[in-house]
Amino acid sequence: MKNSNLVSLFGRQLFSIIFILSSTSHFKPPTVEYAAQHGVVLAGVLVPLSGIVALVGGLSVLLGYETRLGAWLLTLFLIPVTLVMHNFWAVADASAAQVERALFLRNIALLGGALLIGYFGGGPLSLDALIHREKKVDSAPARHRIAARAPASVLKETLGAELPHSQPVDTPRHAGPSRV
Repeated sequence: MKNSNLVSLFGRQLFSIIFILSSTSHFKPPTVEYAAQHGVVLAGVLVPLSGIVALVGGLSVLLGYETRLGAWLLTLFLIPVTLVMHNFWAVADASAAQVERALFLRNIALLGGALLIGYFGGGPLSLDALIHREKKVDSAPARHRIAARAPASVLKETLGAELPHSQPVDTPRHAGPSRV
């Protein structure tokens, strides 16, 4: 197992924690009241709904299951929350504005992370990659199903030739031809 695979896994886990843990507060009256004070219409509905979106998106990214969809849910959550709840430019008190600015910038950084995960996916140590590998193996001809489960040395002896190497799951998308 490569260290870069572990970095992808740990990065997803660390990224998702804030959304999972903070989602529970979206169901508590003080959070709904705070949102209403910030001008959120239908705060009693929208705040719990945003908690569900944050929880589902966070769990999706944590587990690496439908990771891209989960990251886009988090993006959908972050944009309005950042603009409405952390609008530091509209705060009169200097110390409160400084706190809101810090929270605004934190959310901008989280938005960047969500966009990256939404684009690149969960990586090789995710449920998405595992499911994709199993589907790929099950839909392949018999010779390739055996090949997917056998060591390269056995394949060479059995088949008399090496099979071409397949491209790993969730490789980055490139705009042009690959340059090696």
